[in-house]
Amino acid sequence: MRRDHIVVIGAGAAGLMAARELARAGKAVTVLEARNRCGGRIHPLRSADFGYPAEGGAEFVHGEAPVTRGLLREAGFSLLPIQGRQWTVEDRKFSRRESQDPHEAELHKALQELKDDLTVAKFLRRDFAGPKYHRLRHSIERMVEGYDAADPERASILALREEWMDGGRSTQARIAGGYGALVEFLAAGCRNHGVAIHLGSAVSAIDDDDGKAVVRCASGDANECDVVVLTVPLPLLKEIVLPAAAREKAKAAAGIGFGNVIKILLRFKNPWWVDRRKDLADLAFLLSDAGIPVWWTQHPADLPVLTGWFGGPRTEAMAGFGEQALIEAGLTSLAEIFGLDARQLTRNLVAARAINWAHDPLAGGAYSYATPETRAAQAALSRSDGGPVVFSGEALYRGRDIGTVEAALASGLETARTLLG
Repeated sequence: MRRDHIVVIGAGAAGLMAARELARAGKAVTVLEARNRCGGRIHPLRSADFGYPAEGGAEFVHGEAPVTRGLLREAGFSLLPIQGRQWTVEDRKFSRRESQDPHEAELHKALQELKDDLTVAKFLRRDFAGPKYHRLRHSIERMVEGYDAADPERASILALREEWMDGGRSTQARIAGGYGALVEFLAAGCRNHGVAIHLGSAVSAIDDDDGKAVVRCASGDANECDVVVLTVPLPLLKEIVLPAAAREKAKAAAGIGFGNVIKILLRFKNPWWVDRRKDLADLAFLLSDAGIPVWWTQHPADLPVLTGWFGGPRTEAMAGFGEQALIEAGLTSLAEIFGLDARQLTRNLVAARAINWAHDPLAGGAYSYATPETRAAQAALSRSDGGPVVFSGEALYRGRDIGTVEAALASGLETARTLLG
């Protein structure tokens, strides 16, 4: 198959990475992006509102992330390691220690002895049923929903074991300048190598016309090419009319989990939580059972900003909330955690944003997670069948950190190298 002209659908991390690599190799590349910006689920917010390049979407660099770190070196950007302490709040009691569950050794033993994959919920029902394990079950379910934005009834226990046993969550950092700076660097690299990036170009259909592909946009525009690299989030696959062979392959995507996240950013006049409790001066993360359960600061940067995070299937309870209602839910949760009047916090508020990623029509949620069927689904989606449509993106990444920007970058890079191979 000739692969001289390639259309990449989606200007997120995977699409831009694939486009740049292909263009560097001399291919004619066109990127079609439905949004009026590049980045996808990387969503920079206005620095003027929050006092720094705030992130409405992806924020942290997780684990080793070799592709991300290589790009940062190339761009001359630095990483800011996460500093400070994690606190847990139960019944308004603040604790700096993560309380060790008395059954933790049993859990690790059971995880190490696992041979076959099953869902987290089935694993807990099978091996840790009964009242004495209630706290352990609650802790694991909260972590799966909150950190992985996953449904315990679907999430893979072997994937969770990899996360736990391999230290995958121990290293976290932020990019100085935010992920938006990295997106700008990639987009500039694409354009420097002749890539045509068309924003506001929502793709509605891909036709397979006698070995050539024709990519049709909702605007009526059509792009003929040799290969299409499709990097849209999983929920959007059903929004695009695909050729028969690609449509059949796309059915495998049902075997990959896709979760939601609500993210709330609140900028205050002052860091009132430190004024209230001096021992929170180095607060990094705050975990609780409030409506918006997870909060973090920008420590060590001296910024009076708190970011709230709510992930997983329980976010459906707030499906009817607009942005202002979500902001109020965030303020109510903070008031509950700190024993304050929410009206006090409202008077202290300078700027606020709330993003429910399930409400974003060009995302349909936040990111992917592994189920027991995911590896087989990824293999099916990645299999070459000679057709013009190739699937790529964070959901196709077969490493440990599915659902991350690293996963998207690595998948885009692998797709490009496969096409060039």
